[in-house]
Amino acid sequence: MKRILLTISYDGANFFGWQKQADDVRTVQGELEKAIEILAGTHCEVYGSGRTDAGVHALAQTAHFDLPVNIPLSKLADVLNSLLPGDIAVTNVKEVDENFHARFSIKKKCYRYIVYTGKEKDPFLASRMGFVKYPLDEEKMLEAASLIEGKHDFQGFCSSATCTNDFVRTVYSIKIIKEDDKYYFDVEGSGFLYNMVRIIVGTLVDVGRGKLSLESVKEAIEYGDRSKAGVTMPAGGLYLKYTKY
Repeated sequence: MKRILLTISYDGANFFGWQKQADDVRTVQGELEKAIEILAGTHCEVYGSGRTDAGVHALAQTAHFDLPVNIPLSKLADVLNSLLPGDIAVTNVKEVDENFHARFSIKKKCYRYIVYTGKEKDPFLASRMGFVKYPLDEEKMLEAASLIEGKHDFQGFCSSATCTNDFVRTVYSIKIIKEDDKYYFDVEGSGFLYNMVRIIVGTLVDVGRGKLSLESVKEAIEYGDRSKAGVTMPAGGLYLKYTKY
């Protein structure tokens, strides 16, 4: 029995998120387990580094499973890719220690959010980027980002559906990169609450367009007040960029 760590990229537009669900809807975990079952001849549970929501993409999601058959690692990615649908790809395969866990061994995770700021809405980008038709003040967004960076209680930056009693997380860095009519927001942290990255980016965007003050951002952090933070950006602009172990 070998414990295998997969690196996976996927287009999340046609998935109901990462995690398998009780009803028979299409999920990334479900498609991976189907492919691995064909390969191994038995069901193998796949454990992801985290759960991406419906519509969210991954550039480098990671997941592990225990492989009960002897298949050369050099061929495993090609075999799995031949069994997977076109919107999922295994990009790397690695054998790891039996104590390794894709979720619990993680040290850092980075999400990228892409915002399109063209003059007109582009329907072909709707499932790939968030659309903001207002000009954004990059300097103000960077000021707001510096307030959010660090170890805080992020109760003001998560959905009311978040299932946890511990809202403390560390945001190591927020980078904002502008290229033509697009902004790339890279948020690296120890872990994230439900919708946290989308709310962080929505907060930065609302500050950038002058809708939200820096004082309001401070209050969202200090008092855990969701109403003081910004909007929740659409799922389609969010990408799991990488994980670090």
